[in-house]
Amino acid sequence: MKADELLKRLENIKTDENKIDERREIAEYLAQSFGNKMIRPIYHFMMKDKTIYDFDSYKNLLESNKISPDDVFVYIENVYFPRYNPTTYFYPFLANRYLLVDVYLSKLGLEAIIYHVAPATGLKYVSRVIHYLDINRAVIEIVDIDNVITNTNLPTLIHGGVRNKYIADDEIDKIVSQLDSQKLFAGHDFNEARNIINRYYEDHDTSLANEVTAINNAYNRIFQPYRTEYDLNTKRIIASFVRKLF
Repeated sequence: MKADELLKRLENIKTDENKIDERREIAEYLAQSFGNKMIRPIYHFMMKDKTIYDFDSYKNLLESNKISPDDVFVYIENVYFPRYNPTTYFYPFLANRYLLVDVYLSKLGLEAIIYHVAPATGLKYVSRVIHYLDINRAVIEIVDIDNVITNTNLPTLIHGGVRNKYIADDEIDKIVSQLDSQKLFAGHDFNEARNIINRYYEDHDTSLANEVTAINNAYNRIFQPYRTEYDLNTKRIIASFVRKLF
C-alpha cells in the first residue's frame, strides 16, 4: 500500500472516531439534561452551543430572528412511557416514523401547521430520549441525519418537489405512509418488524430468533446509532456504546 493511501485510511479512521466521540458526548449530555427532572414538552432542538429549546420556544425565537436555523445541531424527541416495551427499548427509531420525516423536512428548511416541522437547516443529528418509569431507566439513541436520509430513501418520497417553505400536513402523511411501506428491515416494513420483535420478546416466540437477528442488523446498518442507557434513580450512565451487527 502506498504511503498516501495509508494516510488517507488513517484519516478516515480518525474521522470515524471523532464522530463516535461527538455522538457519545451528545448522548451523555442529553441523558443528564433530560434524566435529572421531568420535562414535559416532547420535541426540542439543541443548538451548536448546547442550548436546548422546546419546539414552540424555538419557533418563537426563529420568527423574531434571535436565532438562526443554521445553528441547530440536534433534533430531540423526549418521551415518557409508564412501562417497559421491547420494541421502543431495543429499537427506538422503529417506533416513530413521523419523527424521521419531520427531521428531514426541518433540515430542508420547511414548516408545517400541525406536525413538528420548523426550519433547522444546520441539523446534523436526531435523538430519541425514552424514559421507562416502571424500570427507572432512560434509553438515548442518536443517529446521523444524513445517514438516515440516505438509508431510508427519504428524498425519493417527496414527489414533485417543494414549491414553497410550507408543506401541507396531508403531504407529510403521504410521505410517512410511503416510508412505512418500504421493506427496509430484512424484508419487513416498520410495522412488521415491530410485531416480530414484540412476539419474540413478549410472547417468547423463539422461532423468530433468526428474523430478529436480521432485523437487528438491518436496523443497525440503516441508523448506525450510538446508544446510552441511564439510571433515573442513581442519575448515572449505565452503558454507552456504538451498536454493532450481530
